[in-house]
Amino acid sequence: MTVAAPIVRSSLRDQVLAELRQRLVSGDLKAGELYSAQALAAELGVSASPVREAMLTLVNQGLMEPVRNRGFRVIPPSDSDRRNVLQMRLWLEVPAMVQLASMKDLVVAGEQEYLALANDIVESARKGDLIGYLDSDRQFHLGLLGLLDNQILVDTVSNLRDQTRLFGLQALHESGQLIHSAEEHAGILAALVQGDTAKTEELMIRHLGHIGGDWAGDA
Repeated sequence: MTVAAPIVRSSLRDQVLAELRQRLVSGDLKAGELYSAQALAAELGVSASPVREAMLTLVNQGLMEPVRNRGFRVIPPSDSDRRNVLQMRLWLEVPAMVQLASMKDLVVAGEQEYLALANDIVESARKGDLIGYLDSDRQFHLGLLGLLDNQILVDTVSNLRDQTRLFGLQALHESGQLIHSAEEHAGILAALVQGDTAKTEELMIRHLGHIGGDWAGDA
């Protein structure tokens, strides 16, 4: 079990949510098991309120469910749900990124910002910082989609990302394969900057394909 330092930063609910996400990714919060907000709060050194709020957020995202008078249960991942989320992300993100490649000036203007994020993703993968990896990855992908000026698209993809189960991420880090996935971001950015729509499509399909395989623990 991961030993967590007490959370003392200002946004307790967000910090607790980040910690619980990390535990879901690493497998410390196990599918099918029950967890008490009070017990987790004591372990994290915070009150039960922000922990309960964070767990309710995970409930809304379909990752946990409340069990009356007992706590919260991690919902076992469904193969069909995983396939459906992957399909939706392929339908939305791939054509959106292809469109963005055809508008490469938008990407070129912020190239250094996204290159820095791509480097952060690789560095986090090397250090085994899974939360840092996921945070930078989220900023990279949602930030690029945001250049298309379609907030509904960004919000929808953001919600789908929250439903993506990445239980294989820890195993990927331990095998060294997570770095290879992290390095794909620089290639995607390069294809966008070059305005290469075909390459962008190819790389995005490959990158999102990890959701149904490596990142889910199926590799």
